Amino acid sequence: MDIELKNIAVRELVENYQDNQEAGVVGFGGKLNIRPPYQREFVYSEKQREAVIDTITRGFPLNTMYWATTPDGFEIIDGQQRTISICQYVDGVFSYKDRYFHNLQKDEKDAILDYKLTVYQCQGTDSEKLDWFRTINIAGEKLTEQELRNAVYAGSWTADAKRYFSKTQCAAWQLADKYMTGSPIRQEYLETAISWINEGDIEGYMAKHQHDKNANHLWLYFQAIISWVNANFPKYRKEMKGISWGDLYNVHKDDNLDPTTLEAETARLMADDEVTKKKGIYEYLLTKNEKYLSIRSFTDSNKRTLYERQKGICTACKNHFEIEQMEADHITPWSQGGKTELDNGQMLCRDCNRRKSDR
Repeated sequence: MDIELKNIAVRELVENYQDNQEAGVVGFGGKLNIRPPYQREFVYSEKQREAVIDTITRGFPLNTMYWATTPDGFEIIDGQQRTISICQYVDGVFSYKDRYFHNLQKDEKDAILDYKLTVYQCQGTDSEKLDWFRTINIAGEKLTEQELRNAVYAGSWTADAKRYFSKTQCAAWQLADKYMTGSPIRQEYLETAISWINEGDIEGYMAKHQHDKNANHLWLYFQAIISWVNANFPKYRKEMKGISWGDLYNVHKDDNLDPTTLEAETARLMADDEVTKKKGIYEYLLTKNEKYLSIRSFTDSNKRTLYERQKGICTACKNHFEIEQMEADHITPWSQGGKTELDNGQMLCRDCNRRKSDR
């Protein structure tokens, strides 16, 4: 991979600077994508952006910035808010020490415009860039894995996907906030949606679609998931937030499900004290795998009581074992109405318990 260290003067950085909410933010003669369209992840406070200008006017070094090469020029990987702060000051958006840039004397303006920024520009394969971005020590707010991927696979598809998934109160947030965890502006909604649609291979999907004209396919898929959840589980409960609905949709979207039956079962399981993981009820109802419910288990004290009651004899094979070689088991399984009570408990050796579980 080609990594080149450049000293970029502020006057070069601010050339043809444009900030358009819909078209994004560009600079460096229109060749630097400072903020991709429809996205504004972080906004410096007044104190923070003034600190940037203070650093420049005093001739102190500003933290290194990182740019990735794109087919049209460059995209900022780290240094977005510092860059915007510089461009906004020169553009007259805010003042520093009660003086706007246009209020400065020529020599003061030239000192700022001639100030050199330290920038690493990198060019290479997608995997090389991802590896480098993960290992460099980026100061300030750490980039997430998805933010790094967005830079590596920058293009028309990524820009359009961000419009749906990466903005405060974006369309995905408005549609599915109560089902999702994470933050759209840290790219967690986008990361989750891509993972769902491509069985966890996020980079493979982004590489394949990097230059697609839009992200309609992903957005329609995401809407289909939420519609499916709403149709089959119309009564919302807080436990529904953060479930991997896309993975469940991929497997069960064609199942013949009855919302009325599902709701009755959900209510019953929510009221069952044996079910210790209420969030797992939805996975259980679709998969019938009890592991999602974390059925209440016997305590160590219960196990000791049962062991002493049986005098260490496995009730299945009738052999004697030390307590460490045995496991507590429900005589009547939970699925048949059995409770986690001493009267419904027994100690089995590990082999017998495994054989019973496999039946």
